[in-house]
Amino acid sequence: MTGEDCSASATGCISPLKSVKDPRVERAIAVCKRIVSAFSYTWKRKRELAAAQADLHLPPHRLTNKVGSRQQMIERVLEQEKAISQVLKADKKTRHLVPTWQDTDVWESVNKTLSPLMEFTDALSGEEYVSVSYLRPVLHLLNNTVLPHSDDDTDLTKHMKTAILQYLNDKYSDPATNDLLDMASFADPRFKDSYIADDRKDYIKTRAAAEIQALLEMQAEAVPNTESAPQTSTAAAGGAVEREAKKVKQSPGSCFKKASTQPGPAALSDRDAIEVEIKSYLQSVLVDGEANPLEWWRLYQANFPRVANFAKKYLCIPATSAPSERAFSTGGNIVTCHRSALKPETVDKLVFLANNL
Repeated sequence: MTGEDCSASATGCISPLKSVKDPRVERAIAVCKRIVSAFSYTWKRKRELAAAQADLHLPPHRLTNKVGSRQQMIERVLEQEKAISQVLKADKKTRHLVPTWQDTDVWESVNKTLSPLMEFTDALSGEEYVSVSYLRPVLHLLNNTVLPHSDDDTDLTKHMKTAILQYLNDKYSDPATNDLLDMASFADPRFKDSYIADDRKDYIKTRAAAEIQALLEMQAEAVPNTESAPQTSTAAAGGAVEREAKKVKQSPGSCFKKASTQPGPAALSDRDAIEVEIKSYLQSVLVDGEANPLEWWRLYQANFPRVANFAKKYLCIPATSAPSERAFSTGGNIVTCHRSALKPETVDKLVFLANNL
């Protein structure tokens, strides 16, 4: 499996809210969007909202309708709910938008469920650090720590948590994707096999050893054979050395010297050497969670050269499609109806400059 194949297997953003198909949630989000829109297109309401925030001693934050983050929109509306209601009630045209207690309850349930997921989603959408190896540990934390039901959960919160967990577990239940997540976590010195199921650890070690051996064979085939010395000269040199050795006069003590009958230590086969190196890698000290795994491999590549090649293959994979989608968005901002005649090479250069300057 090449790096591109691996990337195709791992792409896809975590969008937990899409998995919750509940009419209460859909209605509450629609109401929230209408409220935000009511304050987005008129400076007068923005001014009135700022005055209400000052009267109620609320943070002077603007309402947000950030694309792809319904949770942030709901959280901001909940924060400014009193000021929003005060402004909307003062205008007959907007009184129908005043949120009810049912809407507030649904917003609070949605916010309570989604707010812990924001940190994980942001981490997995990054592109300047290793992200694919986070997926297996994140799924473990979501299943065992973040999304299990608690005593103070409402029925809607429990329903949302169950739906999100089922969505995520089904999304990453494909055998090929499951193997990819375990292999990527295995190659990260921060995690190794800590988050791999016990009944899969031996399988992952065996598969990793097989892939490392395949990588070494591919590298050996790619390297040209430079050892082309003629055999005749080697044999002649060996014969000369042998004749010189015969001329050396032996001491009487050589008559009592016994030849060793024990064979020397046999060289390990390639597969055995790989397995020994994997075992040594797993026994090394775990790295701090904030450490950069690429920096760690740069420092310790000489200690585990075979496993390092394996790590290069997997740790370069993005965890989600967010980085490529950001590149597509940049391209869409560059290629407009007024600049539709740009050549592909020019577009590539402009996108590169926009993302790297």
